[in-house]
Amino acid sequence: MKKTVRVGTSAALVAALLVTTAGSRANAQSQPPSEAAPALPMTPQAIDDTVARAMQAFQVPGMAVGIVKDGKLIFAKGYGVRELGKPGRVDTDTLFQIGSNTKAITAAALSILVDEGKLRWDDKVIDLLPQFRMYDPYVTREFTVQDLLTHRSGLGAGAGDLMFYPETDITRDELIHGLRYLKPVSSFRSEYAYDNLMYAVAGQIIPAVTGQSWEDFVTKRIFTPLKMSGCVPRYDLITDHSNVAAPHVVTGGRLQTVPVVLMEADGPAGTVNCNISGMAKWLETQLAHGVAPGGQRLFSADRSADMWTVTTPTPLNPLLSGLYGSHFAGYGFGWELSDTRGYKRVAHNGGVLGTVTWVSMIPELNLGVVVLTNQQSDAAMEAVGGQILDAYLGGEHRDWVAIAQSIMAKRNADAKSIEDSVAKIAAKAAPPALPLDAYAGTYRDPWRGEATVRRVGKALVLKFSRTKSLEGPLTPYQGNIFIVRWKDRNLNADAFVRFEQGVDGKASGITMQSISPATDFSFDFQDLDFKRAE
Repeated sequence: MKKTVRVGTSAALVAALLVTTAGSRANAQSQPPSEAAPALPMTPQAIDDTVARAMQAFQVPGMAVGIVKDGKLIFAKGYGVRELGKPGRVDTDTLFQIGSNTKAITAAALSILVDEGKLRWDDKVIDLLPQFRMYDPYVTREFTVQDLLTHRSGLGAGAGDLMFYPETDITRDELIHGLRYLKPVSSFRSEYAYDNLMYAVAGQIIPAVTGQSWEDFVTKRIFTPLKMSGCVPRYDLITDHSNVAAPHVVTGGRLQTVPVVLMEADGPAGTVNCNISGMAKWLETQLAHGVAPGGQRLFSADRSADMWTVTTPTPLNPLLSGLYGSHFAGYGFGWELSDTRGYKRVAHNGGVLGTVTWVSMIPELNLGVVVLTNQQSDAAMEAVGGQILDAYLGGEHRDWVAIAQSIMAKRNADAKSIEDSVAKIAAKAAPPALPLDAYAGTYRDPWRGEATVRRVGKALVLKFSRTKSLEGPLTPYQGNIFIVRWKDRNLNADAFVRFEQGVDGKASGITMQSISPATDFSFDFQDLDFKRAE
């Protein structure tokens, strides 16, 4: 769900000036803290100012911020608009797609089943789901429920994500079936690589054990007892659309709304929709080690410890480790774990096309912060969340908006340099090595299905099956290598298309690779291996 799914978090970030500071602040709706709530180390006005600057700098139409401290929601506020060009304001009940912040909810659902004795973390997945297969039979036999949650399958980052993103009609069962064709890039349990598909498998453990769908289980066992009003497992299950944030992207320097990407097949990895009111209750429960705000226990303290314990060490991001002063990083069950200025930090980001979200907890301070946005600028949410954490953790004052602007300027410049170099070569490209008709045909990849290359006049067009978005013209690059530029320019995922040539002189297969480093990892073109099907 970039982090999806973009269920993971996108690197395709932009900075522009559109949303005015005055508009962001004047139209905010807040929930005042209770009289007994702890004082904020960062004043509400300072939070307002940071949000306004971030929204302006990174062209974000709407945002919502919540702070939980010592079991109370002490700050909750909405800013800006739900949809560009429309008057509806963001408030604390506005629903946002939370992307990969869904993963912790799925982990909690399985934790409930472990508490009830219906499941064990070391249960073999194949014993619960006989249809489950990985590429390596040994891995299939040894894969446990715990392995589903910890990003150590041996697959590459985002492997197989093209089965559900951009939006397809591939089902959850078909997605699981496709796993057997995905080749590993490392040995089992040896390396961390962010994986959405395993959470889809994890979600299917629930009906196998309980007879209830993942959607019904998280609604009845998590959302309902926590009174997370309005929060739903999938966008298409929202019944009241009067207060829902629309997704936005910047394409060609212009901010615009985009359709919601429905990803039912990968729901347990990234399709929950929630609001500040609901997320606050979720964080209060997490910080209370499974005890809901009303006193009901959702999951045990032991399961809380499981979820918050590093199972898979992860490489330190040099940039973020410098900003947060981190010395270690790892992944538990649905949570990223690290240290921040001497404190343990439990966090996760989430992203789908046009929406990104940020959650961080500092358990020792009984503190939780959530930032929801309706534009896919990671920089905006990181700036706001980082500024709030700084206020609580102390240290020198830093301007997180300015820091984010500097970082994004460099990222964008680096991406543009590569894209410009490719464009220069393409502009001088010679004709393809083969006649156009030699490339035309139907090709099939074992996990993604069919793609067609057809001749339209003096050009070629590539189209993936089972999705509307992945279609675009092919332009010559070098020899048998073309560039596909998708008609849906919001995807920001143009790719190299390399044709293999058979002994008959026709193209016999296709491999692909993203062009820009800004392309989201869920476009896992590198995992495709199309062979001519006719």
